[in-house]
Parts: sequence; structure tokens; C-alpha cells
Amino acid sequence: MLKAAIVLMLLATLVSLFSGLVFLVKDEGRGSRVVNALTVRVGLTAITVALVAWGFYSGQLVSHVSW
Repeated sequence: MLKAAIVLMLLATLVSLFSGLVFLVKDEGRGSRVVNALTVRVGLTAITVALVAWGFYSGQLVSHVSW
């Protein structure tokens, strides 16, 4: 369940990234939609990092790195 939530948050971050690109090209930097897309993207990224941290803290995510 946690892994699915992390993947959904990453997909939402990508959608926000490309919507910001579309707004930047369409508005030519004059509108505030690019700033709003950046704000949403930063918020989604913060939630994703918090979910990953929670997963490692709770033991639902584990690292299998041998080094």
C-alpha cells in the first residue's frame, strides 16, 4: 500500500512538472500559473520524501544494498 502511494505521488509530481512546462511556454513567463505549479510540485515532493522516510522508519521499506 505504501509503495503504491509513493508511486502515485511520483506520478503526480511528473504531471505537475509537465503542466508547469506547458504553462511556461503558453504564458511566456507572465502568469502566476508557473509559480503555482512549482508550489504544488514542491509540496508533492515533500510528501513523497515523508512517505519514504516513514516507510524506512516503520520497516515497510528496506534497503538491500550490500555495501
